[in-house]
Amino acid sequence: MFVILVSVAVALLAGGGVGAVVGIAIRKRMTSRQIATAEARAVQILEDAKKREREFLLQAKEKGVKIVEEAKRDEASRRKDLQEMQKRIESRETLFDHKLLELQDKQTKLLEKTKDVDQLKQDIDKVKGEQITKLETIAGLDRTQAKEELFKLVEETEKDAILSRIRKIETETSEELEEKARTILSTAIQRMAASHCVETTTTAVSLPNDEMKGRVIGKEGRNIKAIELLTGTEIIIDETPNLITISGFSPIRRQIAKRSLDKLIADGRIQPAKIEEAVEEAKKELSVDIKKAGEDALYQLGITGVDPKLVQILGRLKYRTSYGQNVLQHSLEVANLATVMAEELGANVAICKKGGIFHDIGKAVDHDVQGSHPEIGYNIMKKFGFPEEICYQSIGHHEDKPRTIEAIIVKAADAISGSRPGARKDSLEQYVKRLEELEAVATTMPGVEKAYAIQAGRELRVFVSPKSVDDFAAYRLAKDIALRIEAELHYPGEVRVTLIRETRVIEYAR
Repeated sequence: MFVILVSVAVALLAGGGVGAVVGIAIRKRMTSRQIATAEARAVQILEDAKKREREFLLQAKEKGVKIVEEAKRDEASRRKDLQEMQKRIESRETLFDHKLLELQDKQTKLLEKTKDVDQLKQDIDKVKGEQITKLETIAGLDRTQAKEELFKLVEETEKDAILSRIRKIETETSEELEEKARTILSTAIQRMAASHCVETTTTAVSLPNDEMKGRVIGKEGRNIKAIELLTGTEIIIDETPNLITISGFSPIRRQIAKRSLDKLIADGRIQPAKIEEAVEEAKKELSVDIKKAGEDALYQLGITGVDPKLVQILGRLKYRTSYGQNVLQHSLEVANLATVMAEELGANVAICKKGGIFHDIGKAVDHDVQGSHPEIGYNIMKKFGFPEEICYQSIGHHEDKPRTIEAIIVKAADAISGSRPGARKDSLEQYVKRLEELEAVATTMPGVEKAYAIQAGRELRVFVSPKSVDDFAAYRLAKDIALRIEAELHYPGEVRVTLIRETRVIEYAR
């Protein structure tokens, strides 16, 4: 049994060995076939690649040949164009050479004719001189003596006729010039017709009821005193129903006081702290209004490119008067009148227009800057880059004989605007000037902060700095101001000097 099992095992082993050998042989045969197939494919791929390479080379050669042929055609075309252009240039040069030769011939002929003409002139002058010499010999007089004798004879025989003719020419010329001047001025005035009203030194404030008067006055008059102190005006409260009058020679101060009262009345709370706030707000609003007034004036005239600071200065003229006439309105009239006259006379319209609107610009700051307003205005316009011919208008309109036609036109327009009926009032200007002089006396003293002339110049309120002026120095300063007023100013009656030294301490609880 054991022998049988061993025999079977040996048989199985022998069969397995034969199978393995057969499998290896089959695998080798399959591998050799795959290798042969791969080599055949590789050869085919190489042949295809070479074929494509040959095709690409052929295509590239064909394209190269085409490009070369096109380049040759372009070159031939350009050469042809250049040859044609060269032919045209050569033909033009030939034509120019012919014309140049013709011009040279003409020039030569002209020179010859000029020489002939000069020779003829010399011959004529020679003959003329000989004739004059013969005439002088025959008459026994030289040329100068003969001319004097002729003039003397004509003057003696026709003296009356000559004088009559001269008077007639002068009369006709004067009448024509006067008529033309009247026409230009009347046309300018007619085209620039404007309404006029004299500025006053009072401003009215309407009240909702008479009870508001007591609230404006305040306890023991503290509210009205605070308003007068902060605005530098005088508040007049009388029996006129529902009305308070603000008095003061400065239009700016009156406007600040009026705006402040309007705000306080609308708010209803009238007390010193609120009054201070209202005055500060009114000052800010007035500053905006001044700038807008300047911008509106320039817009009406069509003037642009002006510095905003100069526009602000121009707007201040809205609250400045000259002999009772509003200076900003006056400047607008002068600019419009000067423009119309410049158009009629053929002068520079731009210079007349700008010179007219800015001719009195010095009056906007003449209270703060030393010097006359023409000089101040000239310096202001120079500072803001205006040309000399425009700056000169500020000085020229006050000169007897301005040196430019534009300055003469502006001077005439200034005279027309100021001489209209109702435009100005001398007494008001003198009154305002007296108030300004009163304030100037006080503000030049050391330690004085502000000074206000009130009650039509009968009282001068002076506010001093408590740090630089003590109680004893205040008495002495008031006396000095009164003595200076007596020595330097002329005034009716008496002037009361009220000196105020206020010490205010402010702290905040946080």
